[in-house]
Amino acid sequence: MADDPPPAHLPLHLHALKRGDTFVVSEASGDILGVGDGLFDEDTRILSRLRLLFGETAPALLATAISHDNVFFTANLTNRPLPPLGGVPLPEGVIHLERRRFLWNRHLHERLQLTNFSTRPAVVPLVLLFDADFRDMFEVRGSRRAERGAPLAPVIEGRGVRLAYRGLDGVERQTFIGFSADPTTLAADRAEFHFELPPEGSATLYLSIGPTAAVAEAKQFRALAARARASMWRERRRGARLATSVRLFHAWIDRSAADLALLTTELPTGPYPYAGIPWFSTTFGRDAIITALETLWLDPGLARGVLKFLAHTQARETSAFRDAEPGKIMHEARKGEMTALGELPFGHYYGGVDTTPLFVMLAGAFAARTGDLAFIATLWPHLLAAMGWIERSCDGHAAGFLAYARGAETGLANQGWKDSEDSVFHADGNFPPGPIALVEVQGYVFAALRAMAELARRRGEATLATGWEARAEALRLAVEEKFWMPEAGSYGIAVDGEGALCRVLSSNAGQLLFSGLPAPERAAREARLLTSGRFDSGWGIRTLARGEARFNPMSYHNGSIWPHDTALCVAGLARYGHAGPALHFTEKMFEAAVHFDMRLPELFCGFRRAPGEAPIAYPVACLPQAWAAGAVFMLLQSCLGLTVDGWEGSITLDHPALPEGLDLLHLRGLALGADRVDLTFQRSGDRVTCLPKSRNGAPVRITLRE
Repeated sequence: MADDPPPAHLPLHLHALKRGDTFVVSEASGDILGVGDGLFDEDTRILSRLRLLFGETAPALLATAISHDNVFFTANLTNRPLPPLGGVPLPEGVIHLERRRFLWNRHLHERLQLTNFSTRPAVVPLVLLFDADFRDMFEVRGSRRAERGAPLAPVIEGRGVRLAYRGLDGVERQTFIGFSADPTTLAADRAEFHFELPPEGSATLYLSIGPTAAVAEAKQFRALAARARASMWRERRRGARLATSVRLFHAWIDRSAADLALLTTELPTGPYPYAGIPWFSTTFGRDAIITALETLWLDPGLARGVLKFLAHTQARETSAFRDAEPGKIMHEARKGEMTALGELPFGHYYGGVDTTPLFVMLAGAFAARTGDLAFIATLWPHLLAAMGWIERSCDGHAAGFLAYARGAETGLANQGWKDSEDSVFHADGNFPPGPIALVEVQGYVFAALRAMAELARRRGEATLATGWEARAEALRLAVEEKFWMPEAGSYGIAVDGEGALCRVLSSNAGQLLFSGLPAPERAAREARLLTSGRFDSGWGIRTLARGEARFNPMSYHNGSIWPHDTALCVAGLARYGHAGPALHFTEKMFEAAVHFDMRLPELFCGFRRAPGEAPIAYPVACLPQAWAAGAVFMLLQSCLGLTVDGWEGSITLDHPALPEGLDLLHLRGLALGADRVDLTFQRSGDRVTCLPKSRNGAPVRITLRE
């Protein structure tokens, strides 16, 4: 394995494909440089270098594209001037190379198609440089290890090479790199080919790279490509679909749906959205729950898969190292060497204070959307265990709040959604002592208690329901008393371990609206603040108000814009009847998406919008990211004021509106009990009308509030 130093930094624009627990990230030409890019399988980088050269020269890039369905990566390249190989030198730009790849069954399949557009024969020297460092995902992200396992001697096998590594966990990890043609030269780190091309002639080389040996040939490439495309098509067909004739807005909807399909992995428990590529391509609890909430109105099946998986992985024992206690819902799961050895706790890690109440919230929302009490019955023991942990934790807090403090130094210092180390602080910028009670988490607990009360009543367990309703009301009053800052017209971000309020203006208070806890008059004041210039950058809602200590629009959590955060705040605003801000932020998020090629990143910088300028990217944001892709669907639901009542089999539209420029929106195949309905929303003057159509001919029950 080569030890040559990698480039100092990754290119800003990376391109990713994913399939199951395998994903590939490369620069625009398709090359893998060995910094944060690579081919990853089950949290291990199994290919850290793949460079394509014409002789000793890198080709020139013409264009790069990811297919509409996220299945194929294609780079179009051409030659720079080539030295003669026993003939006349080749001028620049006469050899075209199409580099096309996809993932299937843990393997990268690639086709290199060369075409000679010169008027004379050409000999093209094609060189592929490769390596596999078998680094754990956390090593790639920057974690240092005292020692590593041992690389094994490379083995040349027929037309390919086997690279291997024996980890400290005793597991031997392998990468097989196979070619469809015999190389002129084949070594442990390179393969060379000489293609003789007549004028207008072409040649094709196939590669297969993965943890097991696989055939690299034309027939196999075509067959597996068809299977990959069909599989993605089936994933895209789940749930209801939105469409509009406004080309750019439709492109945003369509790309977001394609990204969710790309990130969703079919587990034994059902579909599950992995959080994001490259750093978070695995099962995260919080991210999946919020993604499921964003899309619940369209696709309850995704929420069902998320609930089943998280119930299956619910903690059953206490572990300070893993921040686990009976009843807690998993924050993150990893499969790499470092977690297998216990160097890090993230094999199954439970250090998320909000994931457990969010799990209960999602269960309640799923039941309300579908009316499926039978499924809730299968979850009921897990919901009771989750509530048991929540109630024990709240009872152990002086003010009755749900708070966090990590169990071991290897765990996360902050355990809300803003989990960077500097994201929670006092007004003077100093960090608070723990345990820390975040304001939005209390809202999630409030909503969880209300959800459990509703479910208990429907199950005929009135005593349980009454107890949870009483706890919810007591918690609401405690939050209103302890967190509200009348002089600021907002709620503080957190209460620290000494009972002191962190008097900081943050979007956390906006998420509190999403749970429905605040009194209406206080929600109105919060709405005015969120729509002020302190939070509204012109592109979305900042995570921290301008002027607060530690405000930095280039930070991860202290002034940046996260699309999912804006969507949750907008849903909260809409819940309290603030339709104007919901439309405003939906329009601004759309305008930001236009500048990001219709794909909203995990986050972007929170600088104030300037005329004629684009939003500023955050350099290492995940792209695509599940809850960023799901944001458009929650934003549109908020604009439409649409609620599906699964208990009654009806739809409510509360002051429906459409963003500016969007006069017609089609919603096709919305599940309503055993029926599927199509809804057409159309602007008519200052109103938005809705035309329903049942697919089985039954009348559609719609309540319209104008």
